[in-house]
Amino acid sequence: MRKTFSTILSITLLTASIVLSGCASAKSQNSPTDNAVVSTQAGKIRGSVTKSGVLSFKGVPYAEANERFVPAKPVAKWEGIRDVTEYGKISPQMEFMSSNMLSDEISDNNCQNLNIWTPGLDKKKRAVMVWLHGGGFSSGNAQETTAYDGENLAQAGDVVVVSVNHRLNILGFFDLSKYGEKYRYSGNAGVQDIIDSLTWIKANIVNFGGDPNNVTIFGESGGGAKVLTLMTSPHAKGLFHKGIIESGSTDTMGVVFTKQNVARYVTDETLKSLGITQDNIEEIQKVPFERLLTAGEAVLAKAAKDLEIDGAFGPGTALMWEPVVDGDFMPTDPVSKDGFASGGKGISLLIGSNLNEWTSVPLLAKSAEEKARLEKLSETEILAEAQKLYGDKAEKVIAEYKNAYPEKELYNALLIDTMIRLPILKITAAKADQKSGDVYSYIFGYGSPFSFHTFEIPYVFNNAGTSVMGTISTDVEKDKKIAELMSGAWISFAKTGEPGTELTGKWDSYSRKNGAVMILDEKSILTHHHDEALLKLLAPEYEW
Repeated sequence: MRKTFSTILSITLLTASIVLSGCASAKSQNSPTDNAVVSTQAGKIRGSVTKSGVLSFKGVPYAEANERFVPAKPVAKWEGIRDVTEYGKISPQMEFMSSNMLSDEISDNNCQNLNIWTPGLDKKKRAVMVWLHGGGFSSGNAQETTAYDGENLAQAGDVVVVSVNHRLNILGFFDLSKYGEKYRYSGNAGVQDIIDSLTWIKANIVNFGGDPNNVTIFGESGGGAKVLTLMTSPHAKGLFHKGIIESGSTDTMGVVFTKQNVARYVTDETLKSLGITQDNIEEIQKVPFERLLTAGEAVLAKAAKDLEIDGAFGPGTALMWEPVVDGDFMPTDPVSKDGFASGGKGISLLIGSNLNEWTSVPLLAKSAEEKARLEKLSETEILAEAQKLYGDKAEKVIAEYKNAYPEKELYNALLIDTMIRLPILKITAAKADQKSGDVYSYIFGYGSPFSFHTFEIPYVFNNAGTSVMGTISTDVEKDKKIAELMSGAWISFAKTGEPGTELTGKWDSYSRKNGAVMILDEKSILTHHHDEALLKLLAPEYEW
């Protein structure tokens, strides 16, 4: 049995010396000010002004979910002015690196809130960038790390940045649909929350200087899978216009979601273990969250084994909390044998992954000495280690790696990522085949051999040098240049639908014929079909 996505992600974050801020309940350093008063449909709110002049609004409610497993309701109107300078509550979940549950003080089923950073409260109608956090569909939140802070991105790009909290794990993806009309969409309650946030943005963002007709959703890992989810559900149609997926896929997280028969099996068995039947189904509202999640997690493991569901991160079986393909809210998988979901038509996509992704994770605990060791390896020694990894393919792998990445140190051939890269390529190709909305492909190679899962985030948010996440690199000035490169490309895509900038150079959209990929690094290179021979050598049976 493989570890769950959230556990693996937690290990990655920890070993990378990423210090989570624990700011789900943290106080804002800025005081509320009447210079940041905005009217929303539910009432007026008062935010704060940062030192850079960006206005921030934190913990803004976009809906209310006072009951579990049902769609949230519109926010009740309030009188006066509501201060929104503190981050709001997040979805209940297990703490990272612990089996303990997050306290009620910082978590609640009623976690439907978002954070906004804007350069101005005028009528400029700036492009809007909506961040969907990672952690699969089980964990994480919109404010867990300072890398998610939207101030620098908003200022650098003159854009409005929004981050969203929503229900996760069993609270977001527990399919009770056969237990009454009330629970019709319970298997996708977490997705419904995100759609509610986009609905709120469409109605209110103009008052924050944003353009409701130019909204880009972007996310990393599980956040990228959420982008795919929204590109699949007809209920999200018209609420966003472009998508960015950063390392957001494996074959079971981002391409293939939970079939309804499997989801209902999990539900039935979980209810049975809790002593709940059709006759007393409302008792599910009263079960303590810890007991509820523990029961559900146990059934997930059992169901994966009983139903022989292949794990996403290695050999064995596994099942995670994910959107449910119910034929209605989620009519299909994002990518199937028939191609990219029809809900994605007309939506342009920027998609890619990091050079080393999960392959560098085992190195992170001893990063300095391991990097020094790798740098000293001769080509003969690299070949010897490659033979341990690739067997009799080693020489061909080394040769193809040189062709694919002539600018990279050869020791990176020992850290080739296929687990994320291959499914990303499948999504990219399927979207290009749709011929409705451009798709742009990238690989983020900066920081190798430690261009690991999550490594690009502070650069996307233009937080290098101030973020706690970019701790592997010690060259602050170089980091800032990469942050300017990455954030600039993302901003350009959000504004215009094209990511190319003066720093990247010409950036062709991807097609199967041209295989265009931008390698984002100290020297960014637009290449074509650069690693396909390498990938086919390593995974000859994988189809994309």
